[in-house]
Amino acid sequence: MTAGIGSDLERAAAHLRAGELVAIPTETVYGLAANALDADASLRIFEAKERPAFDPLIVHVRSRAQALELCETPSAEALALMDAFWPGPLTLVLTKRAAIPDMVTSGLDTVALRQPAHPLTAELLARLSFPLAAPSANLFGRTSPTTAQHVAEQLGDRIAYILDGGTCAVGVESTILGWEERRLVLYRPGGTPLEAIERIFGHVGAAQRRVLPAAPGMLAAHYAPRTPLELRELGELDARLAGLAGRRVAVLAFDRARPAHACRVLSARGDPAEAAHRLFSSLRELDASGADLILAEPVPEVGLGRAINDRLRRAAAARSGQA
Repeated sequence: MTAGIGSDLERAAAHLRAGELVAIPTETVYGLAANALDADASLRIFEAKERPAFDPLIVHVRSRAQALELCETPSAEALALMDAFWPGPLTLVLTKRAAIPDMVTSGLDTVALRQPAHPLTAELLARLSFPLAAPSANLFGRTSPTTAQHVAEQLGDRIAYILDGGTCAVGVESTILGWEERRLVLYRPGGTPLEAIERIFGHVGAAQRRVLPAAPGMLAAHYAPRTPLELRELGELDARLAGLAGRRVAVLAFDRARPAHACRVLSARGDPAEAAHRLFSSLRELDASGADLILAEPVPEVGLGRAINDRLRRAAAARSGQA
């Protein structure tokens, strides 16, 4: 049976209370939600997404007060980050309390928490007595969904309901921060620009490399379309495209179109925020264009450009055998 799509908050809440899966809109991408305090319900997320059990989930809370019920006493820096950026696209990795099942955190002693800013999901969380575990609502490793229809295309026959909140405003996943040896570190660039964080909190360090992820969204190969994707530097893309004359090559460009089998320009005015908003929908369109290969160029490494380039690198790694 295909999941219904609509804006019925009480229907969504009822499914979640029953331990079922509901896709929810956030300002970043659509999430696949279940009761974060119910290990069996959270297991269904891994099953529906075909997600490996070692990749932890983000827990979405209705308020800072609810977050504090789920983690051990956070540092003053963590509280200040909540004050500055919640609700919004920032996830904090904090020491968890026993209420959070190990299934949700993949056995880690930390939990990734964020308060989403989307008004429909904020209202849904206000109606529930529990937080929601919710990674992106797509098959594992595939392009993240930014509309309800994107969710239906991949997971429509695996979940109970899709709460339709329109197109996601930000378009890339949340930024994830944590602490290593008491230093603030970046686990994943995302919807909160690193510059905005560093203006308030100073330098944010790089996370140590691990065999297994310390936080959601850290796997090297991820966010990939079905069509092979190559990431080429600005000067290399045109030469590579010329060398593939006669092939069905699609191009994902930052601010200038190229003659190709298909081309999508992320922002004609060179705006990284607009580019982030269009990233995943453009990848989906190129994936459906019948191309044999997608060539993508990086965007300037500022603001949301860091998050865009991070997703493009991982999409390319998924097709080159890296992990």
